[in-house]
Amino acid sequence: MRLFGSIDREHRRVVLAAMAGTTIEWYDFFIYAISAGLVFATQYFAALGKDALLLSFATVGISFFFRPIGAVVAGHLGDRFGRRALLIATLLLMGVSTVLIGLVPGAGSIGTAAPVLLVVLRIVQGLSAGGEWGGAALLAVEHAPADRRGLYGAFPQIGVPIGLLLANGALALAAAVTTPAQFLAWGWRIPFLLSFVLIVVGLLIRGRVAESPVFEEVRRTRSRSSLPLVPLVRHHGVLVLLGAVLFAANNAVGYMTTGGYVQSYAVKTLHLDRSTVLAAVMVSAVAWLVSTLVGGHLADRVGRIKVYRIGFAVQLLWMVPFFALLDTANVGLLVLALVLFSVGLGLTYGPQAALYAEMYPTRVRYSGAAISYALGAVLGGAFAPTIAEALQSSTGTVYSVCAYLAGMTLLGLLATFFVRDRRGVPLRTAEVPAESRATDPTG
Repeated sequence: MRLFGSIDREHRRVVLAAMAGTTIEWYDFFIYAISAGLVFATQYFAALGKDALLLSFATVGISFFFRPIGAVVAGHLGDRFGRRALLIATLLLMGVSTVLIGLVPGAGSIGTAAPVLLVVLRIVQGLSAGGEWGGAALLAVEHAPADRRGLYGAFPQIGVPIGLLLANGALALAAAVTTPAQFLAWGWRIPFLLSFVLIVVGLLIRGRVAESPVFEEVRRTRSRSSLPLVPLVRHHGVLVLLGAVLFAANNAVGYMTTGGYVQSYAVKTLHLDRSTVLAAVMVSAVAWLVSTLVGGHLADRVGRIKVYRIGFAVQLLWMVPFFALLDTANVGLLVLALVLFSVGLGLTYGPQAALYAEMYPTRVRYSGAAISYALGAVLGGAFAPTIAEALQSSTGTVYSVCAYLAGMTLLGLLATFFVRDRRGVPLRTAEVPAESRATDPTG
């Protein structure tokens, strides 16, 4: 079909490597987030009583504060030494920490050491996630033809819904083949341990990909920055913040499913079957995947910012119907709600890699993209499940959560009016001097 036909063999290998790595990274990240709502409250934080679920969700958010650190370190190294090596390192870091989470004994066996170990390993996941996305996105976009960057950049993006699909699928399978007691005792560990297999596959795929041609040109001309964070903050600080707000608006909404809130609410409040809910989220992940690719493709046709605005409008318009259908506790309506919920997410996620890459000059591009992404994750997704749980508990209605997410979406929509669409700008040659951009937040 037209959407994929123009991607040649070399570029298919690149986008596959970017997609495979982010898929594995986010599979690892999401099985923790989903397990926080379904398992960890009882296995690691039960001593806290009624606050166990809130603290369990809070451990999902703690790792987000370490994403900017991972982004700064990976951005510095990626802008100095290249994208490829950093992508292999972040993959290993995430995979090993995930396997170890699957081996941590419960609080009943080792007491307070259990939640402490869990949090430490979650922090390592946060460091890895902070550095992964920027490298994967730039590898895809910097290899892409100028008129296909939106589509190519959408491939590392779909690693998120694929990771969500695999995470929910693995947990649903584990729940289906075990009794509820067995699942809580040991069944939930199986998806974490399976991450070892995914690490090996990811390393084999990424090891075959060449370095970004844009970075190679910078290396040849010796125009790399020795401290990329300094010119980034000095000359592009406003852009970093605007990029963070754009992602925060997407991320807060997305973390209703990726952070485990919807799964927990549907199972524990609406009393729906755990496996059924996980299967419903898997269906929505497919819709998210498709809409993300469509968003990337449309971004090449009509521009990145226009697609963002359409996506935010869809998010906003579907917010109240989503929660109304969720509260019916009807499985069919739950699936419908989640599928349409995912359309806005995909349209505000598909263009992101291309937009971020075109926002920054090459010498600070990894740092800029990674830090914007990491800050957006902190502002949007970090404590979105915790905030949602607290709002619902304190008000007694999910419509308070609806208001919170609508507010975040409006902030993202507002930010689109301050970011210039630079679709198709040559990444290697059209680098405006930093001094001339310092006072232009939309440049």
